[in-house]
Amino acid sequence: MAVSFLSTPQAAEARPPKLIICCLFIGSLLMTPTEPINCSEPTSDALLSALKASIIGKTDMRPVLSPKSPTNISLSFTLYGILDVDEKAQTFESFIWVYLFWNIEGLSWDPEECGTDRISLPRKQLWMPDIVINEFMDENKAPVTYYLYVQHNGMVMDDRPTHVISSCIMDIYTFPFDIQNCTFTFNSYKLFASDIQMLFFEEVEVTLANSLAVMKTKGEWELVNLLAEKPFIPPEDLNNTFDTLIYYIALRRRPTMYVVNLLIPSCFLIALDLFSFLLPPQHVDRSAFKMTLILGYTVFLLLMNDMLPVTGNTLPLINVFFSLCFALMVASLLETIFIINILCGSVNYGPLPRWVKVLFLNYLAKVVFLSKKPSEEKCNTEELRSEPRPCYSVAETLQGEDLLKTSPALQELRRIRNELLSIRQQVDKHLKADEIVDEWELLGQVIDRLLFSFYVVFLSVSFFTIVVYWIHWYQKTASLI
Repeated sequence: MAVSFLSTPQAAEARPPKLIICCLFIGSLLMTPTEPINCSEPTSDALLSALKASIIGKTDMRPVLSPKSPTNISLSFTLYGILDVDEKAQTFESFIWVYLFWNIEGLSWDPEECGTDRISLPRKQLWMPDIVINEFMDENKAPVTYYLYVQHNGMVMDDRPTHVISSCIMDIYTFPFDIQNCTFTFNSYKLFASDIQMLFFEEVEVTLANSLAVMKTKGEWELVNLLAEKPFIPPEDLNNTFDTLIYYIALRRRPTMYVVNLLIPSCFLIALDLFSFLLPPQHVDRSAFKMTLILGYTVFLLLMNDMLPVTGNTLPLINVFFSLCFALMVASLLETIFIINILCGSVNYGPLPRWVKVLFLNYLAKVVFLSKKPSEEKCNTEELRSEPRPCYSVAETLQGEDLLKTSPALQELRRIRNELLSIRQQVDKHLKADEIVDEWELLGQVIDRLLFSFYVVFLSVSFFTIVVYWIHWYQKTASLI
């Protein structure tokens, strides 16, 4: 019989020869007793009466002719349903059918003489191998079955349902795109390898196909692969080591629900925060909008917290993704507060330093595609103060002064002239203050657009890195199954 093993160097060295396994199994099937059971008539009562005198009730000893002969137990199982995978408790809950086959040495009967080639007998009336699953963590709550089949050649077939709650080391780093590898280790609870030899009843590929064909659960997890291994036991350790069959069960999570409920809403919120930079901070209260986004994202994480796995050994990559989104939202809010402080407080600030004008308004403004507004033509105050005066002769001057003293209209014009000069000086002072405010506002716009560019670059690089890392670990895990 062909047996599937894990393709590892240790397993290749430890695997027993297939020919020996086949010979042991076929020998147990074809073994004939020295004296077959004789039935008085071809009825079930006659066969049962004959079996009572030979095997029924003999549950204390293994059914072998020589105590030194091991009992060959052939095992197989079918995974009927995946009930639950608890990452916090590190348990895998499933429902399986376990099939055991062994031979009662010295037992046989003629099917024509006894009227049947097999008979069902109560399980408690025969010797039963104490095969257990090492990873079992709780009580078997499956329905109890009471009968098994005995073939005319002495072969016993026992199949029973088992509700397995087994321990399983979970790696949730790539949640919700994770693949878990759980194990079922079958061996005897008390009898060593010198008494019980474990064999595979069928190839592991057949077990996988049968499990997929009868699988009734279509929930969060799906069965993707099944591997098997039989560790080699040296002859000198047969009397103190249990013979073991190990099945490796690869489970893959269906991520659709988590992508729709967790990742897509989170991406929408971070995209909304990104486009909020397009709101002009000098006209719209951008900080209130971002505060609303942060509050909504916090409520979203609290509501979706129950959907995230909780373990003590590793932190899922999706938690890093959520933390990054939250940190970016907080950083954008701090940036908005800084920009609003520049724009609103520029009235009380002095002129910009020259190096700030050169660096930000001349160079960085071109980098972020912001052009400086053309300054309005302003009249020189000094020129306005020094009005051109016509030249007059001494006589004309004396005559003009006499006229000014005697003409009220000219005196009124002089007063109006002085008032206009005073108003002009106030206007020039106000225009100079407005120019300083405009420079500070332009500085705030340059810094805002520059930080927005950094935000976009950091967001793109971070998301790309997380996605690549996600795909890398998922492919790495998938290659191990």
